[in-house]
This record gives sequence, C-alpha cells and structure tokens, in this order.
Amino acid sequence: MGEAIRRFYPKEHSNWDMKGARKIQAENIQVIASGPRKETSLVIYDSGEGQHPEDFEKSFLSLLRGNKNEIHFVQGKYNMGGSGAIVFCGKKGYQLIASKRFDGSGNFGFTLIREHPLSIEEKKTKKNTWYEFLVMDGKIPSFAITELDLGLHNRKFITGSIIKLYSYDLPAGARSVISRDLNQSLNEFLFEPALPILTVDTKERYAEDRNLERPLFGLKRRLEQDDSKYIDTSFVEEFTHERFGSMRVTCYVFKTKIENKTVKETRESIQREFFKNNMSVLFSMNGQVHGYYGSEFITRSLKLNLLKNHLLIHIDCAQMKYEFRKELFMASRDRLKLSDETSYLRKFLSDHLSRSGSTLFEIEKKRKNSISIDGSDAKELLKNVTKNIQLNPELLKLLGSTFKLEDKKDKSEKKDKPEKKTPTKQEKEPFKPQRFPSFLKVRGNNQGDKELTKLSLGGEKTVRFDTDVENQYFNRVEEPGQLKVGVLDIRRNTSKGGNQPGIPTEVEDILNVTKSSPQDGCIKVALNPSKSAQVGDAIKVKVSLTAPGGEFEEIFWVKITDKEAPPQPTLKEEEEPLQGLPEPVFMYEHPQDKATTWVEVEAVTGNPIGFNTIVEPVPTGDSLDRIYINMDSTVLKNFRSKEKHPNEEQIKLANDKYWTSVYLHTLFLYSITKNRKYEIIRKNQENNNSVELSEYLKDLFENFYSEFILNYGGMAELMQTMGE
Repeated sequence: MGEAIRRFYPKEHSNWDMKGARKIQAENIQVIASGPRKETSLVIYDSGEGQHPEDFEKSFLSLLRGNKNEIHFVQGKYNMGGSGAIVFCGKKGYQLIASKRFDGSGNFGFTLIREHPLSIEEKKTKKNTWYEFLVMDGKIPSFAITELDLGLHNRKFITGSIIKLYSYDLPAGARSVISRDLNQSLNEFLFEPALPILTVDTKERYAEDRNLERPLFGLKRRLEQDDSKYIDTSFVEEFTHERFGSMRVTCYVFKTKIENKTVKETRESIQREFFKNNMSVLFSMNGQVHGYYGSEFITRSLKLNLLKNHLLIHIDCAQMKYEFRKELFMASRDRLKLSDETSYLRKFLSDHLSRSGSTLFEIEKKRKNSISIDGSDAKELLKNVTKNIQLNPELLKLLGSTFKLEDKKDKSEKKDKPEKKTPTKQEKEPFKPQRFPSFLKVRGNNQGDKELTKLSLGGEKTVRFDTDVENQYFNRVEEPGQLKVGVLDIRRNTSKGGNQPGIPTEVEDILNVTKSSPQDGCIKVALNPSKSAQVGDAIKVKVSLTAPGGEFEEIFWVKITDKEAPPQPTLKEEEEPLQGLPEPVFMYEHPQDKATTWVEVEAVTGNPIGFNTIVEPVPTGDSLDRIYINMDSTVLKNFRSKEKHPNEEQIKLANDKYWTSVYLHTLFLYSITKNRKYEIIRKNQENNNSVELSEYLKDLFENFYSEFILNYGGMAELMQTMGE
C-alpha cells in the first residue's frame, strides 16, 4: 500500500497531514448520512475506477469469482465483501449500486438489490429466501450522463461508484452525528488506511451541529501526531521468527492525566476517542483491522493491570508467512480464529511484551514505584494484623492459593554481613536526540572474524547498539526509519572437521530476532537460535540503520554453543508466616508523613480518588500487589464522629479498626473470588461487560459495604486484642 501511494500520489501524499489538503483528498471517498435520524441510510461514494453497466454481474454482483486473488495488496478473497452489508440494510434488505467508468466511456448504470419477498405460494414450497437484483430487458439499467446531483459533499457525480445502504442498522452508540461517532469507529477499524475518507452528515438531521464534515485518516496518525496530548510514550518491537515470519508490534501508552482534566475525565476521554469498540490489541493487514483482543489481554496475559485502560497495541501482520497468517483471521475479518496459530501468537506476545526487563514491564514498574511510600510502617502494620489474628490452617490454605506466601526466619538469627560498597557512578551527559542518525556502533569488542557473542541453543542474547537518533524514529508518521537484520554467511562444522563457508539464507531460517525502538541512544536486538541452528555454527550478521544519506552498518559474528546447564535451585531460608501478602498503604487527600496522596495514586492507577473512595486494590496479574486505603474517606470521618470529644487513643483505635477491616475484607474477598474462579459481569441496557475483580471490590466498598463492616462487623474481639 505504501508503495502504491508513493507511485500514484508522489507529491500529494506528503501534504495529507495538513487539514486542508487532507479534506480535499478525502472528498474522493465519502460516507454520507441520508434520511431521518431513526431511519438512517448510508451513501458510500468512491471516485475510483468505476464499472461499465455490462460488467456489474462480473464485479459488484458476483460471488466467489476470486477476482482479487492475483492482486496482492488489495483486501478480499471470496468476492463477497460487498454483499456482507446487505443483511444490515433494514428488514427488506435494499441496497442501491450505481457506477460509471473512470475514463467517462459508457453509460451510468444502476441496480437495486433486495431480499426476495416470498409470496404465499412460495412460503409453502421454499425453505429460505434469497437476494435478487434489478434488470430491465435482461440488462442492468443505464443511461448517458455528464454529471448528476446525488447529494455528495462539495461536488457532482461524474465517474466512480455509489452504494446506498437503506435503513442501515447502525450500532446504538453511532446513531448520532456520523461524522463524529461513526468516524471514530471507522478510525479504529481502518487503523492505517491508504487514503483519507470524509464522513458527512446533513443539516436536515442535525441543524445545530457546526461540524458535519470530518475527514478520517486512521487511528495510527491520530496516535502518532506530534501534538498528541494523550500519548505518554510509544515504541516499536519487531519480531522475526521461524514460525510466523516477521511481525511489527507498536505499543502506545497513554497518560493518566492531561491538562485541564481530572483523572476520571482523562480516562473517559481516552476511552471515547481511542477505545470506542473496546479493542486494546489490534491485528491488521494493510492497515485494516482483522481481529482484536480486549483489555483482558492486558491484565490476564500481560499481567500489566496498571496499564489496562492506558495501553493500545497494534500488530502489523502484513509480513507474516501466508501459511501462518491464513490461520489467524476469519473470512468476515471481524475476529480471530480459534486455531493453534492464534494460541501460539497470543502466548508469544504475552511472553515477549511483558517479561522482566521489557519496555512495558519497566513502564509499569516505574508507574508503580512513582508513589513514594515508607515501607517500614506498612510492614509493621501488616505484621501486627497477622500476628494478632489467629489464622487457622484452612485460612492459610485459602490465602496460599492466591498469594505466594513464604516462610522467613527471624532476621536476628542471621549473621551480620558486611555492607557492600556501591561504586560511585559518573553522571551521564544528557542525551541529545537527533531527527536522523549520524552513526551506529555495536557495543562490545567487535574484531573481524572473532565472534562478538556466543549464543547457546535455547538461549537468548541481547546485542546493544549506540546511536544518536530520537526514540520515535521507527514509528513516527513523517520520515520514519528502519533497522534491518540480515545473515551474510554461515560457517558450519562438518563431520570431518574444519570449517566450510555456508550459503547465505533468510535470517529467520537460522535466528529468531527481536528489534526494539531506540531508547535514549540505545537500540536493542535480541537473538535466539532457530530449530535449524546447530552447535558450532558461526553466523555473520549484518545490522543496518536507515538514514537519508545512506545506511549505517555493523557486521559481527555470532557463535552457537551447546545448551547451558540449568542453574541449581538454591534453598530458600524460612521466613516468618504470611510474607507475600499485599502491602497496606495509607493515602490522604493532602501530603502526610510516611504516606501517599490521592493525586499520586490517581497518577499511577488512572482511577479517580475522592472522599467516597475507601480502597484501591492494585493487582499484578492474578495477585494483589498493594491495597491502598483512603484515610480521609467520608466513611472513616463519620465513624470517628460517633465520639463527641475523642482523645488521641480513641482516634487511633477507630483508625485501626477501619483500615484493618478494609484490608482484611479486601484480602479475603479477593482470595475467595479468585479461588472459586468467579467472574464479575455488569449488565447494562446494551450488553454485559466484564469487570475486573479489583474494580468490583472498589465499587463494593463505596456502596455501603464499608459502613456495614465497621458498624456490624463483629470486630470487638479484634479491637480488644489490639487495645491490649
């Protein structure tokens, strides 16, 4: 598609990022609303090739002809895509098709498609109905035209094609101005369209709307525009693997708060603008989305709960091996198949995107650690709770099934070890990114025919390269760059001994490769031997970084060695009971000593915190990591107000009862629900939405549950014990 754009629009395409030029181009493909609001028809206009009337039955009206099989860059396989929309055209299934050839030759032809209405006699003999199209005297009706007024925006119809979908069944959320709601949905499904498109509504439908025409150019360009106020960071991972070929993965991480909006308003705005169809992981071919995962992939597979509402992942499948890719997508292009290839791809993505040290792992870790807390108080509070509550073996078993509980000896029994002196590090000079690279240098001792690194079978090595290009070089909209990895030579040991030159091959035939975006002057390339690699192989690798003046290259050798022996397990020292439970962390409206604030927790979780908030459980994967407890909640203030003139001891007792009740109820409700494998569903008028357990517990405590456990929780014995 990119090559076609550069060939047919050599000068124009570079101006489409400017609103005026983009809208002018978009007028060549229009989606127009027609008719009353509750009975909307859609008109789709394309000023492209067009068809002669006598060719309608071979093109628009044909089924299963496969007339796109020889054209690699276009979508479509079964020649049934256009007919797929008929079932959404009201109860009677009417659809109008009209066209005139682009060169002006021939007549303007049209036909009407409908679902055949069965007569009384036909109902007795026919099991199913069928679709039929209009002909006159056995031919597609046609007549000569110079131009026609067909209600297009800013132009008359001269050549091209028109399809009208009568009484179209728009989703409930898209029944308002289509230039806004339908536009947003099309932007998601057409992640990176070749050409911009114009969505048009009418004054007759929405007289008060000031912006009835909006061009769309795909979600990718909205995400990657330089002035995007929503994106915190984005990066690219490119995978080359013997199983699937090549795959480009782009991750977009959103901010938790933007200027002039609260955390809640920010999250709602991000959801509305970028996740209208609840698609968090998009799989596309030539810019069109063919399947997706919801946010459950972020929490259950990647186990990055803090990024659940703030991460969008795009997987470009265009360069995958055909044999693998054809097992991923349904013919309807709306969802993924349930196949071995789909399961493999899901596991591959979850293993590589969220493993320790990965970019997403570090982003989640950084957000979590951005809350400054003094852990000593939290640990001491936890120790007192678990010490004073006599947990029986059954409760321990329940908690152990959800949390990784460990044993630990008293630290006083350990011998004092001398403190390790940490070497002082020299301060690095601040990185000064350049728009284009001026060099590429591999780290390590790279000397001619000597191997740069050894790579064991089943293992992985990361080779790092220094450069000076900006972090967004691989995924920016304008003038992006590329990192290429190839194999120049393979030297394989023969059974007779000695080395012989091998035949250069595709990189995925010998190495699986992961390429990452530049990060402050460092580009990482992870190498992993494929199944065809053998011990003793010496592989000559070439890495190239593109630039306007020519490519920067680095060439080095990698030697394949035998599998490394697995590390011997070290005996863990016993720890005191219940180590491994989530930390209780107090949060306040305003800064307090050794505590965190609402604003800090909001910035990390992306969830609004207020006086009605009681608890904010923060999971990592399937286990709770921290339990933030609001010590400025209205519930706690009301609970303390029962004493007219409380002294310091009574205030402390009320606070202790509050936080221990909230902490323990959260802990056990979470454990029981996870252990019994329940899933939470919230019903609304349109459909049922899956709700994360942490969100459910937060909502539960905000709706009278906390007041109940404080006033009727039967905590007298606990408080008496703690008072003693």
